[in-house]
Amino acid sequence: MQRALSFHDSPPLSVPLRFFLNVPIFGVLAGLTLLIAGPQALVSRWTSYSLALTHLLTLGLLASAMTGALMQILPVATGVTVAGVRTTATVVHAGLTAGALCLAAAFLWPQPWLFKAALFLLAVGFLWFLCACALGFWRFRGKALPGATEVLATVRLALAALLITAVLGVILASGMAWSLPLPFDLLTHIHASWGLLGWVGLLVIGIAFQVLPIFQVTELYPRTVTKWLPLSIFVLLLALSAGLWFQINGEAIVRVAGAWLGAAYVVFAAATLYLLWTRKRPKPDTTTLFWRTSMASLACCAPVWLGQTLSGSDYAITLGILFMAGFAWSAVNGMLYKIIPFLLWHAAQKDLKIALRVVPKVKDIIPDTRARPQYWAHLLSLLLLLAAGLWPRLFSHAAGAAAMLSAAWLAWNMASGLRLYIRAKKEIALALVGT
Repeated sequence: MQRALSFHDSPPLSVPLRFFLNVPIFGVLAGLTLLIAGPQALVSRWTSYSLALTHLLTLGLLASAMTGALMQILPVATGVTVAGVRTTATVVHAGLTAGALCLAAAFLWPQPWLFKAALFLLAVGFLWFLCACALGFWRFRGKALPGATEVLATVRLALAALLITAVLGVILASGMAWSLPLPFDLLTHIHASWGLLGWVGLLVIGIAFQVLPIFQVTELYPRTVTKWLPLSIFVLLLALSAGLWFQINGEAIVRVAGAWLGAAYVVFAAATLYLLWTRKRPKPDTTTLFWRTSMASLACCAPVWLGQTLSGSDYAITLGILFMAGFAWSAVNGMLYKIIPFLLWHAAQKDLKIALRVVPKVKDIIPDTRARPQYWAHLLSLLLLLAAGLWPRLFSHAAGAAAMLSAAWLAWNMASGLRLYIRAKKEIALALVGT
């Protein structure tokens, strides 16, 4: 697997940036929902507030970040370009953003038309995205960059998981929109498994295979991990779904598949933590801290799930917080501090024929000294969320306020980077006139 990237194949800056800007916005909305709802959002995974909060995070925040990252990283890391990238970005961003808002609103104010609107918008957005990716894979078959095999294989599995997640989501939303007699609990379990452990988990793994060695200056992941771990996770998800659906020795299959899924993700977390520990830059930057928090949260999911299985207690809220906020949100937040400054720097200087001093350095666009305090705000919000999962009445409001603060802080840091980029573009234009 390669370290070098083909940056001349990068899509226009506006393609990934619009998705990345969704991250802090939906983070603030999720925090606001928790702040208003209080304990009602965390006493059960089935309350309307909990469902709204979950989909603000999974669709608005995580799916936006990963869709933007995929449209950026695919051509750069693998040589595969999503078909019609500008149009695809516009349609998918609009469908995903408006659909996530409609679905969250539908859970808070149950109206059939809101579910129908969310169903249409999200179906169009995800179907367009999947078709554009499939067409891109077809057009560039056999033209992948050397060493990109494992990344491409993992991305394909993640997109297959997204397809399964989207189909189940469409079925569930249709049942709510038209009051269809569906096994909602069963379908929701399978939908959540494919959405979190499949789409989210596999795509974070695939992106980590490429960006961690580059941006964190680590060794490459072991070939055994890159070749077999994603496929193992996908097969185990199939077994888990079969156990849930067919109910034939279902409980035993679900327990075994769940245990092995937990072990697979612990392997990924351990491998990543080891690479971070042995990285060539001993002093950790802010993104390193986010990655460590992400992997520690992921590793904690396995013992929590095991404790739930053995005791018969319900730790679904704690598991959701560890996976969505601890693992996925932490990884996304950390990656944005590397990806956005690099994209802005690349966009500022890519067409220049001469070197100009007014072009900002990557490290100056969002300095580490500015990003570090936001990490501590994020860590505080994560700890409060975990406490709220155990004691909702005591910590829910504080957790919501802390999550809002962390997301707003991220938005401010991203905005400061954009302001520096805009100012640099003006200074570059003036400098070129002077030459």
